[in-house]
Amino acid sequence: MVRIARRSLLRAAATSAVLLPGAALATTRGERPNFVVFYVDDLGYGDIEPTGGTTIRTPNLSRLARQGSVLTDYYAPATLCTPSRAGYLTGRYPIRTGLARGVIMQNEKRGLPLAETTIAEALRPAYATALIGKWHLGNPGTEAWPPSKHGFDLFYGIQYSHDMSPLSLWEDTGDRLEEMPVDYVQLQQQFANRAERFIEDHAEQPFFLTLALSQPHLPNYPPEPFAGQSRAGAYGDAVAEVDAIVGRIMDRLEALGLSRRTMVVFTSDNGPWFEGSPGPLRERKGGGAYDGASRVPLIVSQPGTIPHGRRCDSIAMGIDWLPTLCAMGGMSPPAGVELDGRDLTEVLLRSAASPHEELLLFNDEDVVGLRTQHWKYLDAVYYRNLMMPMRGRGYPQLYDTRMVGEDYSVASLHPDVVAAMQARLRAAQERFAPLRSGPSSVLDIPPSAHVPEMWRD
Repeated sequence: MVRIARRSLLRAAATSAVLLPGAALATTRGERPNFVVFYVDDLGYGDIEPTGGTTIRTPNLSRLARQGSVLTDYYAPATLCTPSRAGYLTGRYPIRTGLARGVIMQNEKRGLPLAETTIAEALRPAYATALIGKWHLGNPGTEAWPPSKHGFDLFYGIQYSHDMSPLSLWEDTGDRLEEMPVDYVQLQQQFANRAERFIEDHAEQPFFLTLALSQPHLPNYPPEPFAGQSRAGAYGDAVAEVDAIVGRIMDRLEALGLSRRTMVVFTSDNGPWFEGSPGPLRERKGGGAYDGASRVPLIVSQPGTIPHGRRCDSIAMGIDWLPTLCAMGGMSPPAGVELDGRDLTEVLLRSAASPHEELLLFNDEDVVGLRTQHWKYLDAVYYRNLMMPMRGRGYPQLYDTRMVGEDYSVASLHPDVVAAMQARLRAAQERFAPLRSGPSSVLDIPPSAHVPEMWRD
């Protein structure tokens, strides 16, 4: 209790120094909204009903969508767990954090640099902050561990994906770090229980909660009553459990009278892996610049603030949450930090045009695609570890984003658009080249190899 009171005093003392001018949404309405962000693992665009799924019933996510808005053209910051989470928390393309290359494995020393400012750190002067669920941004014993170093008053979760070992359940309050055994079957319910408790404990003050459920990432461990209940096997059961947890949190907010004061966000860290459905989108997790790899569901709800039952196609990305939550919470974004994310407030409130002229799509540290509101351009296609066509061999692909699926390139019909998009992609590649940690992780074609005419520059 003493620690909590001291943090509250520190927040009160610091708040005046970080508030935005009086135009901020939170201050004009007289109170700061709470934020609950579901950042689930490996959920595909076609896995849930609000984005077109028909196999797995997700009634609570459908309820969330009816009460709020669905952003149909939203991208995760990366196609894999670690870089996606780094981009979400920092508002920056993952290459800027040094975490764009693959995922952090059990014995690695790298992690989210302490110099990076997270959403939790930006909001903490006025907010209670928690991350419950999967971390995957630095292993125990490294400089990046534990998560309390990154602005979280509470971390309750696992250090990386639940398909990695050894795995522990941790509780980190800044003053105390406890390691506990993992109950794989009950793990998601434990996350939900702790999230409800955090909300109840902070019902009288603004709070920011990231609930990073580690399902439906494989392997799946659905408990009763979810086991065997879906038409999509254990994976579908895991999605059903995720949906039920969303319903639990919505019900708890309503019971506490917090629904109208709380913005609930639901999204995924990347596309589906071996199981799961990308819906009509091409490719899946790790699939380079194709949509199925990183275009994921996004539902945002706050009754009385976010319009209900609406669908918006303005392009957005997971790097946008830091500037957006700062703006909606009446806080300044971190000073002196080069953010790639943009404030989505007008998009969320009024379906305004996207603040992005373009979104960059990465495969590890390679800029491989460019998305604008109307066009998608890529000139490198990844198949596992091979780049096809090989680097420097051309074969540009241009997709009209109104034609979902990326089945047919229209590059031959729009050479002027191809030239403009190619120039923008090359400029982005040159801009980020100095941030690379090493050579490209993809293979190139031997200089002496035969190259088909259509693949040549």
